[in-house]
Amino acid sequence: MASNTILIGGSPEKQEYTCSEAITPGMLCEPGATANTMKKHATAGGAAAAIVAFEDELQGNEITDAYSANNKGIFLHCKPGDRLYMLLANGENAAWGAKLESNGDGYLRVVDADTSAGTVIPGSIRFWNCGAAVDLSDSSGADPSTYRIYVEVM
Repeated sequence: MASNTILIGGSPEKQEYTCSEAITPGMLCEPGATANTMKKHATAGGAAAAIVAFEDELQGNEITDAYSANNKGIFLHCKPGDRLYMLLANGENAAWGAKLESNGDGYLRVVDADTSAGTVIPGSIRFWNCGAAVDLSDSSGADPSTYRIYVEVM
């Protein structure tokens, strides 16, 4: 069942920031180089605060409508237990209950202990729990904005 919103459950804090690059709702994000900006999370396997781009519902935009660079965007500061509809990287095969992490481009990937770069640090969340199986291992990569997956912040 597809969702038309990024926030499935929980009560994360919503904040507005300027996007330092184009960002699609459901992407994992991190603070940009300048104050009050956000960018896609850029460290594959690295520790990340649970900050997720939210759809611009006040403008009537949907989860497929990306924010443009230098425009304002809404971001969710999530906590354990929050449930979201995020983006899974092309080529991934996430089984139900699989642990997920940053792919380094705003998307999530299945945790691979051999390639994971990060360690969990206080105040950060690295792992996401897959809420439904999604197999993109044979996907064409034609429209990666449609590769959505239900996750729970751990």
